[in-house]
Parts: sequence; structure tokens; C-alpha cells
Amino acid sequence: MKARQTKRPNEQDHRLLAVWAADCAEHVLPYFEEKNPKDDRPRKAIEAARAWTRGEIRVGQARTAPLAAHAAARAAGHAAATAHVAGHARGAASYAVKAAAASGASREAGWQDRRLPRHLRPLAFPAREA
Repeated sequence: MKARQTKRPNEQDHRLLAVWAADCAEHVLPYFEEKNPKDDRPRKAIEAARAWTRGEIRVGQARTAPLAAHAAARAAGHAAATAHVAGHARGAASYAVKAAAASGASREAGWQDRRLPRHLRPLAFPAREA
């Protein structure tokens, strides 16, 4: 079966995906911060994603945040990396689901689905739309 090619989002949709990815990562950030209260790398990565969506920093600046955050919290790293490549939004969502599941929360995927604008679902989850 031929792999489905994902279209590149326009600038507005790219920023909407980054906001959604940041929301997903931030939603489970308390699980990380409860166990690691002095580690602010995930929060800084989420802040970088949000700053990029507001036009306060450039893509290159947003790319540095996920490099530091991946070791601490991959969901936050992928949220910030969405500024560079829209496909990282999937990673933020996936790692957020894993973080929630590890903490006993089981409704994360449904929460994510309700937050993602319907027209962005093929970009965020191309395999689901095949």
C-alpha cells in the first residue's frame, strides 16, 4: 500500500498546530513537574512553542528549546519542535498520552481530539484519515 503524503500546512494552520501541541504538552506537564519541580526545561519548551506562534521568536530559536527538553519530557519537546516541522505535533500528542497513561489518566486522547480543529486532523494524524 502506498504511503499517504501529508500536505504542508499554511502558516496559520502551522501556528494552530503548534498551539494545539503546546496545549497537549502543557496539559500533562503537572505530572512531570510534580516529580521534577526544579526542572523547567519542559515548561521552557512549551513557552518557546507559544512564543513562536505569537511571532516573538524565530524558528531557529524555537528549535533550541526541544533539544534541551527531550531528555526531560518528550511531549514538551515535540510541542516546541512543531514550530520547525508541523509533524512534531503528533509526537507531542503521542508522548502526552503516554505520560498521562503512566500516571493513571486514561482520557488524554479524547481530550486531545476535542481540542484539535477538525480541519487539522489529517495533518496531525495522517494515518487515521487514510
